[in-house]
Amino acid sequence: MSPRFVALGLMLILAGCGADATDGEISTQAACGLTDAELGRFVSIPAGSFTKGDLAIYPEESPSLQLHVDGFEMLSHEVTNREFADFVEATGYVTDAERDEQSDDPAAGSAVFLSPSGSPHNAWSLVKGAIWRAPEGPGSDLEGRWLHPVVHVTLADARAYADWAGARLPSEVEWEYAASLGLPDPARANSGAYGEDGTPVANTWQGVFPVANTGSDGFEGTAPAGCFGADRTGLYDMIGNVWELTDTPYDSTTNTIKGGSYLCAENFCRRYRPAARQPQERDFSTNHVGFRIVRDTGD
Repeated sequence: MSPRFVALGLMLILAGCGADATDGEISTQAACGLTDAELGRFVSIPAGSFTKGDLAIYPEESPSLQLHVDGFEMLSHEVTNREFADFVEATGYVTDAERDEQSDDPAAGSAVFLSPSGSPHNAWSLVKGAIWRAPEGPGSDLEGRWLHPVVHVTLADARAYADWAGARLPSEVEWEYAASLGLPDPARANSGAYGEDGTPVANTWQGVFPVANTGSDGFEGTAPAGCFGADRTGLYDMIGNVWELTDTPYDSTTNTIKGGSYLCAENFCRRYRPAARQPQERDFSTNHVGFRIVRDTGD
């Protein structure tokens, strides 16, 4: 069996909390997001120490390690469709999912989350033609979603964008350090997703995953960058919205993704915490994984 079909079958079991919804833009919230002037802004993350794997829940988040991190700059938001479109226009870059679109391989395609009608095993489909500019596959587009995070990108695609932008992908340690600094309440690991009273403060899944989403955070799909308030460091959507690629290997065939996504739910995933981590196949893409970039400062 193709590794891609195996990965697709395991996706609910492993990630259970990240993906875009099927019907395109399903926002129930009024238009929101960053202004043109705010797009592309980098935030300075100072050098310091933190505990990696702090307040761990799942085995892969351990052991806890006290680490020092050099200073760097991090893009304040996930790379958006608009920014990725600028990159493609400037370079003519073709993503891995777009190459798959032209392939005769039955295992070609990108993963799309489909709201299931009963069994959670029907939630994912491998869709040829699901690409960054058509997130749900043929017939979908980016109308109204230029400020949403770009998806259906592989590790190679993200690295190519970062190189073009004069930046790089963050390491897992850098990403977790920045997310930890930004937590509203460092003593409460899920404070980046929910307030003390249970009010959503990030784009996650409210309800029983994957069969009932109340959308009480204002969204049932991805949200435009900046619709939820910045964290204590000035970063948006470090928790929820889409999983974010890092440059750190998880094992021999996958890299680590961080932050959870809009499908992270209390009953299934709970990976809307800085310590949470998941593997993502390096040559595979989905509509629930995106990325942001960082720059070195020499600190």
